Amino acid sequence: MPDTAQLLLFITAGLVLNLTPGPDVMYIVAHAVRGGARAGVAAALGIAAGCLVHVAAAALGVSALLATSATAFALLKWAGAFYLVWVGVQMLRAALRPDATDNIAAGAIPASAGAGLDAQVPRAAVWRRGFLTNVLNPKVALFFLAFVPQFIAPGTAQPGLVFLLLGLLFTVNGLLVCVGWALAAAWAARRAGALQRALRWLDGVAGGLFIVFGVRLALTQAPGAR
Repeated sequence: MPDTAQLLLFITAGLVLNLTPGPDVMYIVAHAVRGGARAGVAAALGIAAGCLVHVAAAALGVSALLATSATAFALLKWAGAFYLVWVGVQMLRAALRPDATDNIAAGAIPASAGAGLDAQVPRAAVWRRGFLTNVLNPKVALFFLAFVPQFIAPGTAQPGLVFLLLGLLFTVNGLLVCVGWALAAAWAARRAGALQRALRWLDGVAGGLFIVFGVRLALTQAPGAR
């Protein structure tokens, strides 16, 4: 394992990277605002599970295959791009579809009834989409392959095991940050009427960003390609 200074640097760098807003954060915040803290946490857990797949794959050398095989990279890239665009389209459809939250904001349903909206969110589907959004993105696999080995000293007896442990540490740190995003978004949504009235707008923005992320992923070239 890295020494204490290197380990602290690894943890700090991981926290900073996880705090940076991206498609994962947008996905978590959108579900936390619409479905409450439990939906946001379900999204965070799904994304963390996807990270675990990448960590295990990288430790087994699969990420190295993606880094050197244009065919493997292209297959996963197009699958991930298609899924990101699909999620974005679903969120845009939700943005255009009135729901019970709009009735609460308009006064047609008592505000106290809003507490039941969280229970109506299919959290298993939220988890599954978060998982697939992460696991189908080859950029995540390449990130782990590029980032983690920097903290493994040359000549380490069991580099695969050290890689796995550091990847698990990064994933746990990321999960804590993502849960924090979920709780903060849910807290703000419960206390800010403007946020409640802007749920569909948020879905539209997040959906549009997911489509953009999907298109960008589709245009990404394999490592070493010109």
